[in-house]
Amino acid sequence: MSGVMDTPTRLLRLLGLLSARSGWTGAELADRLEITERTLRRDVTRLRDLGYPIVATTGPYGGYELGSGGRLPPLVLDDDEAVAVAIALRAVAGGDASATPAALSALTKLEQVLPATLRERVRALATVTVGLRQGRLPPVDVDTLVAVALACRRTETLRFDYLDANDVFTSRHVEPYRVVYTERQWYLVAFDRNRDDWRTFRVDRMSEARTTNTRFTPIENPPDAAQLVARGVAVAGYDTSARVLLQLPYDDAARVIPPTIGVLAASGDGATVAHIGGDLDWIARYLAGLECPFEVLEPAALHDELHALGRRLLDM
Repeated sequence: MSGVMDTPTRLLRLLGLLSARSGWTGAELADRLEITERTLRRDVTRLRDLGYPIVATTGPYGGYELGSGGRLPPLVLDDDEAVAVAIALRAVAGGDASATPAALSALTKLEQVLPATLRERVRALATVTVGLRQGRLPPVDVDTLVAVALACRRTETLRFDYLDANDVFTSRHVEPYRVVYTERQWYLVAFDRNRDDWRTFRVDRMSEARTTNTRFTPIENPPDAAQLVARGVAVAGYDTSARVLLQLPYDDAARVIPPTIGVLAASGDGATVAHIGGDLDWIARYLAGLECPFEVLEPAALHDELHALGRRLLDM
């Protein structure tokens, strides 16, 4: 069994098969989905929990079929609306566990009625998108995001114009890898052919994004896309940064310091080193709000900033 299909996609395919004809044996469905019959039974239970009337019969002619009311009427959404709704539902389905059943149900129903071209766009986004933060999704140009996601999924090189932080336009030719979103921005992680290195690009700064219909062989052992974006957002985008030793185990520190604020590394003594970017006044105020002991490793000027902050607080 391949086991490569994520659960929402597999449930969607199962619903599609049940809608395509009136009856299937368990063995037929398991074979089509490349799963075991035990996994099939669990998936049927999940769909029933979501409200789909799947009827099971036993005996030599037994199997599964979608009961009355299981099929859906046409959905009136334009292309961008449908993809935007699916993006939001994917994010929710992969986030808050309490919201997952409702989001998964809505997503499955939506994808079931999408035309083939839109289904490909939605599935491309599902397979190449990584959420760095849970919660509200940032705004994005859907056409650009879809073009980027499709290039990632199809392993096709991508060309686009890019406006960097210094307002300089450049033309880029990249091998796209993953799409990462934070609470504020969407990013493309790609191997830049002109610079012979991995880069992150803000999607809102991209224009004229277009696939080239030229396939590439993915690089072995690619970087962790989420960590690459997190480092860029938390540290690399600032002229000043600090390294601080937190008296917390790594897992506890990760719950305290969001990945867009600091890059964490476990220390051998059960503590955690946090690398945080920003001006020293902001870093000092952020550290003062932490409810754990910490030690400034560098720079020395951060000690002075913390002392000055302490004096201001005492004088209030």
